[in-house]
Amino acid sequence: MADDDTAPTDTTSHDGISEVADGVLKITRAVTNCYLVDTDDGAVLVDAGLPRMWPLVLDALRSRRLSPDDLISVYLTHGHFDHVGVVTRLQTDHHVPVHVHPADASLVRHPYRYDREASRLLYPLRHPRGLPHLFRMARAGALRVRGAEVRGDIRAQTPVLGGLVPIPTPGHTHGHVAFHLPDRGVLFTGDALVTLDPYTGRRGPRTVARAATADSAGALAVLAALAETGAETVLPGHGDAWTRGIERAVAEARAAGPQ
Repeated sequence: MADDDTAPTDTTSHDGISEVADGVLKITRAVTNCYLVDTDDGAVLVDAGLPRMWPLVLDALRSRRLSPDDLISVYLTHGHFDHVGVVTRLQTDHHVPVHVHPADASLVRHPYRYDREASRLLYPLRHPRGLPHLFRMARAGALRVRGAEVRGDIRAQTPVLGGLVPIPTPGHTHGHVAFHLPDRGVLFTGDALVTLDPYTGRRGPRTVARAATADSAGALAVLAALAETGAETVLPGHGDAWTRGIERAVAEARAAGPQ
């Protein structure tokens, strides 16, 4: 099992933009990812990161000779503050439609009012390796995210514009979904499965700490739905891209267990 003491040196979770799959750019700031995806329908954004990711989002779009006005949709895996940071800007200034599962629509409106199993205050004491990550997230605007009204219309297994297939993965939040691109073998897992947990600083495939998870048992149970996709490339909300297949990632996440 990969862990923070045994995992290879982190090279791509530094701030910046990298191409991680065919037609997919990973945009990273403060160990938080969102993804610009080229589709036959146009460019879509999977998740909306932290507020200070905006310059990187613009750079990623420019690299495709696009602007925010060219985005056809934003699809949110869930409504936590670190996944909705540029939503309001995209809606207000560029009129980009933003979609989420109905069970997380209220969370997008109030991105700090989320269910969790453990106190966030104790985690820095128990897991000091997470402190640098949490500090970086705070500097990137994690404490100043505005809520937004979005379309709670994502339905399980019903493809959205761009061909992404929503996979219901409740547990981290009540309306969490992953997005599968079957024709490319790519799976956007959001925080259902990450390769770096900012709360503990632990690396390798795993679920997110109970300090930010509504139902840790449920979060482990829905890993089976991710494994069923058979995706080769796993693109998480936090940490590096994983290219050794979803089945192996799920096995490691199960072995790691809840934190």
